[in-house]
Amino acid sequence: MQDFIDQAEKNGVILLDKGKCQFCGADYSKGVFDCMETYNQGLELLDFSNPENHLSRFLSVDAHALQHPEIHGRWSNHFHLTRLNLIFDKKVKWDYKKSPLLSNYLNKYKSDRPNEVLVLPNPLKRGGMTSKDLIKATTAEECIELVREWAKEVYASWSLNHSLVSQIANGFLDENTKR
Repeated sequence: MQDFIDQAEKNGVILLDKGKCQFCGADYSKGVFDCMETYNQGLELLDFSNPENHLSRFLSVDAHALQHPEIHGRWSNHFHLTRLNLIFDKKVKWDYKKSPLLSNYLNKYKSDRPNEVLVLPNPLKRGGMTSKDLIKATTAEECIELVREWAKEVYASWSLNHSLVSQIANGFLDENTKR
């Protein structure tokens, strides 16, 4: 839990510990602290040892990170938004082997663009759904559908950056399909 507190401090963000989450708007009593602590509760219906559920893990991590960019490193946004672009727009079947490849690609990419920053959507305007909505699911199938909806809403809220991350995704695909 300390990691996100340290990152927020680095980013000059004051974390609120009362009321709704200041970033995604989820209705909690201890703000972002509850949001971070209870994020996985909505995913309890999913067995992540089953490869069929891996996509939901990736989508939920991306959605949550992009709804809370102030408590992550700046290049985290590039990673999560590019991965959503690859999954939703480029129709890439994502698996665990691809994530380190994307990280490596982004490390090279950012060395030529050290000051590049994605445009952040305003807090509370990063998709209407939050991780708290996942607790409404009563079946694994319903949870999978809610995760997909949530990730699509969050991805859409970052539309000002879609052109850039599409270019990054194309470069990643070019580099990783030559093998």
